[in-house]
Amino acid sequence: MALPIDPTQIDPEDIGQQQTTLEMSHEDAIEHVRDVFTDAGFGVPVEFSPSEMLNEKVDAGRDPYYVLGACNPGVADRALDATDNKLGALMPCNVVVWEEEPGLQRVYHVSIMRIARLVGMAPDDEEMADIVADTGELVDEAFRNL
Repeated sequence: MALPIDPTQIDPEDIGQQQTTLEMSHEDAIEHVRDVFTDAGFGVPVEFSPSEMLNEKVDAGRDPYYVLGACNPGVADRALDATDNKLGALMPCNVVVWEEEPGLQRVYHVSIMRIARLVGMAPDDEEMADIVADTGELVDEAFRNL
């Protein structure tokens, strides 16, 4: 099966990629990211540590890695309507925190709204463009405050 898009041609901006580093402990970074995204209008209904699970289940030896599933309820509701509920397969919008080295944490996010448009799960219309813009503004605010 051929991919519908050429991944080598995707600009990080096309998928709403944002990232930064924080100079703090992994646990403090998780708390800080959670607080900042909450202040920007997101809830965090899902959180988990893939590294803990993988280290326990398959002795992966992974460094600390944590996923915060952030969701702005109003935008999520609009996105579900605009995509005939398909976008729910990508929800929530994940923000990932991983330890690059002790005291240095990477915070990483991509836009599920932009990715859904790229792969055809969401329409390429004005309504979805507004949803992408609204979500982007919220994420931009959060990253400015990290």
